[in-house]
Amino acid sequence: MNGVHDLGGMHGFGPVLREPHEPVFHADWERRTFALALATMGARRVNVDEFRRVIERMPPAHYLASSYYEHWLHAIEALLAEKQIIGRDEIEARIRGDGVPPRRPAPSVAPAADDPGAELWSNPQAGATRLSSAVALRHDPKFKARFKAGDQVIARNLNPAGHTRLPRYVRGHRGVIRRDWGTFVFPDTHAHGAGANPQHCYGVEFSARELWGTPHPARARVYVDLWEAYLAPDEALAARPAARTKVVKAAKAKAKKPQLKKPQLEKSKVTRLTPARVIRTRAPEAKTRTRKKASKWP
Repeated sequence: MNGVHDLGGMHGFGPVLREPHEPVFHADWERRTFALALATMGARRVNVDEFRRVIERMPPAHYLASSYYEHWLHAIEALLAEKQIIGRDEIEARIRGDGVPPRRPAPSVAPAADDPGAELWSNPQAGATRLSSAVALRHDPKFKARFKAGDQVIARNLNPAGHTRLPRYVRGHRGVIRRDWGTFVFPDTHAHGAGANPQHCYGVEFSARELWGTPHPARARVYVDLWEAYLAPDEALAARPAARTKVVKAAKAKAKKPQLKKPQLEKSKVTRLTPARVIRTRAPEAKTRTRKKASKWP
């Protein structure tokens, strides 16, 4: 969805201030929030795409005024209540300090029927390689890639109402596939319980000038990991060389002058002259020497 959480390429928020010697956690509640998030996702109560989807639906003022781990805590509370693992009243009672005992833990969530890693989740020893479901899915050969490294693509200009990993600042812009990362669960459907919909994810290179204009350095590049459904072949760019060839050929044909037919001349008989015979004569000196020699004999 389009929301205040998608800050990439937006202006007006001031510089990013880095805290020197920043600790991993600023308070103990942040440490516990991190552990709760890992526990809920590890027990397969929620998935990471659902987690992001709930954070994106926070009211803009609340989102901007709260810290990073406050976003996490909001997502954990909202998802546990959404899935009826705990009630909203229980959360409020804990906040007030009433000491209301929590409900019994809900049973583990079974893998979805369309989850390609369901067998590996239910039986970790399945498969000779004993790979996790995510790794097995990533290298599953039955999911064919639509693009390859070097392909020119364009990011679709999509504005979904739900969760997406397609940033606004790349939508409608041209890029080049640099790497195929393999097959992954599609977040747009996975976040809403609409199935895993596995597909390839690519590392796509964008020029900074393509994204934000000429003030940026010509050699600056931005790399974004995008799922296959976010991309389309750059047909306009692919058709450009063919169109240019047609224009050049047409220009050459127009510039070429028509050849005029030369008048046919009547063939005339050509008399070939026989070359003159060359008569060689002896030099006078040679003749004189011959006479002198001859006079010595009787």
